[in-house]
Amino acid sequence: MGKSILRKFRKHTFSDYFELDHPVKEIVEEFGYQYSFEELTLPGTKREITSLARLRETFLKKLPFITLNSEIAKRTFFLAPLLLEILDYIQVEINVEYPLDAGDHLNGSLDYLIRYAGTIVIVEARKGNMERGFNQLAATLIALDRHEESPLKTLYGAVTTGDMWRFGILQRQEKMLKKDMNGYILPANLEELFSVLLGILGYGVSI
Repeated sequence: MGKSILRKFRKHTFSDYFELDHPVKEIVEEFGYQYSFEELTLPGTKREITSLARLRETFLKKLPFITLNSEIAKRTFFLAPLLLEILDYIQVEINVEYPLDAGDHLNGSLDYLIRYAGTIVIVEARKGNMERGFNQLAATLIALDRHEESPLKTLYGAVTTGDMWRFGILQRQEKMLKKDMNGYILPANLEELFSVLLGILGYGVSI
């Protein structure tokens, strides 16, 4: 490819990738990875999910009374309750603003990092921009791939505005980053989204 899109001698943090106008394909190629945009088959838990009625009712009955016109509001009233619900099924640490340094162009804080049998990184899409949020997610997944020594063949990531979610996967051996064509919206796709999150972490599936 042509001239590097990363400024020489400048240290990039993960949030810097949100500001880049370049397509995600060019960003991942900078690090020797490939990119694909396709319909993904994501894991889902095979175990029964029993406690989402309360969360759904909370979304439907209480959110209409809350002003959701800021990132903090959506993070507080959509994202936090959903992640807390995971703890009803698996006792897992939810790392917030997790520091990671994988080199000059791959360092900073991961918005959310959750590890169990599987690993997922969650990035908040600032300003509601899911496309640029995926640029940031791509950088965090590559950094995690270079930093982690786990035997996992696939790392998972998600970009979210709180109510909207889109996933990506990084196949480590192939050095391939794939972005899902499909997305999930809360509260409409609550059950499907929750099943995917549990499936990624390895609850009720074989990793």
